[in-house]
Amino acid sequence: METPQQLNALREGEELARGALHGGLAALLELGIEWMVRMTGRRIRRSDAPWLECFLGEPGLIGAGIYQRIADQEQLKLRMPPTAGLIPDFEALRGPTFDPGAVDSRIRHFYEHAAEYQLEVWSEVYFVGRFFLWLLVEFLSRRMDQLNFPISSLELAKGMTSEVVQLYEPATERVVSTGWLRRMKSTGRVIYAGIYSTIRIPREENPCVKVTFPCRGSANVYLRPASHSDGSFGLDSSGSGFGKSGFYRLVESGPEHWRVRNFTTLHELFRVYVDAEGVLRTDHRISFVGLTILRLHYKMTPLGERGGSSSEAAENFPARQVV
Repeated sequence: METPQQLNALREGEELARGALHGGLAALLELGIEWMVRMTGRRIRRSDAPWLECFLGEPGLIGAGIYQRIADQEQLKLRMPPTAGLIPDFEALRGPTFDPGAVDSRIRHFYEHAAEYQLEVWSEVYFVGRFFLWLLVEFLSRRMDQLNFPISSLELAKGMTSEVVQLYEPATERVVSTGWLRRMKSTGRVIYAGIYSTIRIPREENPCVKVTFPCRGSANVYLRPASHSDGSFGLDSSGSGFGKSGFYRLVESGPEHWRVRNFTTLHELFRVYVDAEGVLRTDHRISFVGLTILRLHYKMTPLGERGGSSSEAAENFPARQVV
């Protein structure tokens, strides 16, 4: 019969073996995705496609510290103004078929001053996407601490944090990029550490919202804007080819080139609206090959209505930005 010390040693050995197996599978999956992009993606000269320019993540941890790492790399500084927005001027999206003036002014205010709002969120994972999301989160997202999509609605029961981070040139004060960091309050895990901007892309007639998620390389999402008769605002990534709105995965291919894969079967759709009670809300749907994988519903409330303070968040951010 084994002694307690021997049993403990056996348990520790089993845990180490499971950890090594998990880590090996995670590394294999991460490397497999990278090589799929390298083998099937287009080789693009960076100077030929400035609309693809983005920050690329290194293998390993991304987390909330990505903004500081980008700032250090690009010789920028970080700040969190209490009125900062994701899109400093909503008019930047104006185009031949999109009129920002047709969008409810409360929605425009949110995009121009997102730091003034707190988020409440609900999630629903569809059966068809549960295994896919579990695989992504278990073996990649937790390893990177990036894109930790909620598998269970209980993960978001305590809410989500929302922090808007500006990366700026210290000499000129010019804002180079805007980060939007969202984390689960229950665990601190990063759901999204994204970088937001507006940009024109080759085959879209209106400017698009560009969101970059640094990972092993980067995932860029280009969302075309739409307004509706009720004043609501839509963002849609369901483009039909290279140079259209959509999801693009990038890795480096030498100092002057990228390998870029456009996944035309992965789509995101947002509808931002004001409900009958005057509350600002967002419906967010992620689909793959036409099947809904995940739905998120957000309620956006001005901080003053809940006693919060974005200036308090700004004071606390530097101490906890590295996860």
